[in-house]
Formats: sequence, structure tokens, C-alpha cells
Amino acid sequence: MGGRLYYCIAEDNGQPILPPAGLEQNQIDSIQKKILELSHKLRPQYFPIVQPYLLNNKHILVIWCPAGDNRPYEAPENLGKQPNYSPYVRVTANSIKARGTNLTRLQELAARIPFDDRVNNQATIQDFDLSLIQAYLQEVKSDLFDISTKMSLEELCRAMLIAKGPSEDLRPVNVGLLFFSRLPEKFFERAWIELVWHEDDSSKKFKEVYFKGSIQTQLRDALSFFKTNIIKETIVKKPMQAEADRFYNFPYEAIEETLSNAVYHKSYEMGSPIEIQVWDDKIEILSHPGPVPPVNAEILSTHKRIVAREYRNRRIGDFLKELRLTEGRGTGFPTIYKAMDNNGSPAPMFDTDEQNYVLVTLPAKAMESNEAGNQVKNLVFNDLKDIIAYSNGASNQASNQAKEIVTKDIHGRVAEILTILTTTIKRVDLFELMKLSNQSKNRAKFLDPLIHLGWVAMEFPEEPTHPNQMYSTTDSGMRILELISDEDN
Repeated sequence: MGGRLYYCIAEDNGQPILPPAGLEQNQIDSIQKKILELSHKLRPQYFPIVQPYLLNNKHILVIWCPAGDNRPYEAPENLGKQPNYSPYVRVTANSIKARGTNLTRLQELAARIPFDDRVNNQATIQDFDLSLIQAYLQEVKSDLFDISTKMSLEELCRAMLIAKGPSEDLRPVNVGLLFFSRLPEKFFERAWIELVWHEDDSSKKFKEVYFKGSIQTQLRDALSFFKTNIIKETIVKKPMQAEADRFYNFPYEAIEETLSNAVYHKSYEMGSPIEIQVWDDKIEILSHPGPVPPVNAEILSTHKRIVAREYRNRRIGDFLKELRLTEGRGTGFPTIYKAMDNNGSPAPMFDTDEQNYVLVTLPAKAMESNEAGNQVKNLVFNDLKDIIAYSNGASNQASNQAKEIVTKDIHGRVAEILTILTTTIKRVDLFELMKLSNQSKNRAKFLDPLIHLGWVAMEFPEEPTHPNQMYSTTDSGMRILELISDEDN
């Protein structure tokens, strides 16, 4: 996989201790020479990338060890004159000799460079979009950003390890094309995200949305679509409680982690897009192929955290981590489970045939299931006289709960609003007749409570911000008008 070592930063239970102890400036060259000397002792020879940095006014070294193409590498068991050599693997926090299954797996990987790190001979570095590269460098706060305008594209690609080969035939690697070309599907068949939004249970009424472009753009656009169109918030104000309860049909954190994992772990060798199916009661995210061993169907369905794992796309993972679009530290499953649990949603479901697909299902939280909210709604509906009596100082349980929704501001205008909305009109026209400004604060004060109570309906309830949204009094609202009229008489 490769990774980074931070020299002269101590740690405590996996967390860095800052400020770092640091190095003396005159030590930096000698340490880099020592690293070079030790690198010569590896078989085959391997040379990491060493970069000095200034952190909290202390000198440190960052040693980046990208995964090499000539693995497995062997290291001497000691630094004597005739050392024995062995390959090593990292298990939890320990380095151990690779034996048995671990050694077999390393040998199987020796002849295979991961797809995302392979040279793509169908492309040239001119297929990179320089603006995407610079936007990435700026976002991750790389030192390369400041000098990128002074570097040739060839120098920049080599520095970022997104191109390989001699200068006369420098070619992009696949991960570079996925992140820094505008049309990755030109090189990778159907390398996009497809979303199908089912508007009912018939499977006949649906919308299709395609998210294309660089894979970080696809991921962000898809997540933005969920935020804008799919995720709905319910706010329930409980009696005798200062803060309202908030929950969502689908928690964003669970969607974000699930979709990020799909982008991270899918095979871009296969012409299969990531597929998302959205229903009112669930979201399904399908990616291909199956998980990388040792993960299997049993582990996926029974484990809330996967410890023993390998990565199909190590370079893709590195870039996503830099962009903070995934953690990549075994936190994906715990994050999904925790987000669903905190929202009061059913547990996520994971399914695979171990060869062809991974399917993640996020069940919806039933929006009508909040007992306290329904109790208030029923009390308000059944005891309208308490609302009318509220302005006269009446005080009982029903009126106290009613005024949580129908406040003093709206109380005197319920009949006015319901009467106006006996004809379906837009919000701006309603507020004009009420001599109010068409502002969101007035919508929250005058319209939202009546919608919550079921007395006013929206023409497009699934899209509250629809540009042609219209409002009208419901049958329940008409009965309320009759009750108010009888009370007045």
C-alpha cells in the first residue's frame, strides 16, 4: 500500500504529540544520507521520497514510501556483513516476517501492478487538465501549488507520480486520468455514477441522473444531489423540552461514507458504473466487483468493523484521503453504523456474492413514526377550541402543546390563511394578500406550522423549494375553518 513516516513527531495511542520534538537543521542532511544508505540494503533497491518540513517552527522529515512496482521487497534481518533477507508485512502495529499465506499473497502480487497505478498507453499527459491538477494542489495545501505555474506539465506530473516512463514517451497512470481528466470515461468504460430516483413503488415513474467528470467531481456532485433533493429533515418540538428533536429520512454521513467507499473500491477495469437506486424507504448503492479477500459475504454482513483488509485502489485511496473524501483507516463501517444508529434509522445491510458485486442498503427512517410529534398533532387537531382559548389565557395540556406549533403570532391568522388558500396559489401571492414580505422567516412562522398539522398542502411535497410550488387548504383545513366559524358564531 505504501504510506508516510513522520520523523521526530512522537505519538500517544495513535495521536501525534504536538508541537514536535523536531530536528536540528544541521541533522537533516546526515539523516537523508542515512536513509539513502539503508535503502541500498533493500532487495530490490527501493528509494522513498524524503521531504523536510517546518512544523510549529520545528524541523521534521516526512518520508513517503509509495508502493513499488517490484514487490515483494526484502529487508536484512540484521545489519551485519552477511545478513539474511526476509520479506516483512505489517500486522496491526507490528512488522513480522511474511510466511505461509502472507508470503503467498505477496508473491501473487509481485507480478501485478494495481490497475490504478498502471501506465495508460491510450493517453498522453496532454489529456490531463492542468486546472484540475492545480485545484487539487491548492485544496490539499501542497507546496507544489505555489511552484506549479513555473513547472512544465511533465515535471508536475512526475512530481505527483501521475505519469511514468522516459521523457520521450511519458504516459499518464490510470489514477491520474481518473482524477485529472475531464472525461475519464474516454479511457475507462462507463466510469461514472448512475442514480435512479423512484418517485413511487410502481418502478415506472422515476428520474435518471448521471454524474460524470473526474471521480472527485462525480462524488461531490452526487453527494450534493442527495443533500438538495433526497435528504429530508423532520423537526419535532416536544413539550417541556427546550430543544427540538431533529432527524432525517437518511443521515448524510452514512450516504457520504457508503458512496465514497464505492468510488474507492470499485474496479475501473470493468465497464460497470456505480449504481444508486433511491426509494422512499431505502437507498441501494451497487458497485462491482465483489470485495477483496479476505473480506467475504459473512464478514460484510456480520462485522461492524473490518480489520484484516487489502485495498484494490491504493492510489485512488491516497488521493481521496488527501481531499478528505474518505478516511481509509478502517473507519468506514463504524461510521455508517454509527450515523444510522444516531439518527434512529434501521441498521445498514451489506450483501455480496463475493465475485461480482457489493450492494449496500440504507433503510429510511419512517418520517411519521415519531410518537411525540403525532401526539401533539392529534391534540391540536382534536382540541381546536383550546387554540382559540389560548389568546384568552386558557391553560391546559392541549393548549400548551398546541402553542408549541401554532404560536401566538399565527393564532389570529389561521382562519385568514386557510380562507385565502381555498384557492391554490403561490406563497408570494399569499403573503401579498396578508400584507407580509415573501421571506423565509414568514414562511417558517405562518405556513410551516399549518403544513405540519396537515391543514395546508404543497403541490410538490417532495420538492419544497420547487420554483412552481403552490399551496392550498386541505380537507382537514376546511373542517378547521368550519370549527372556527362555529366558534365565532
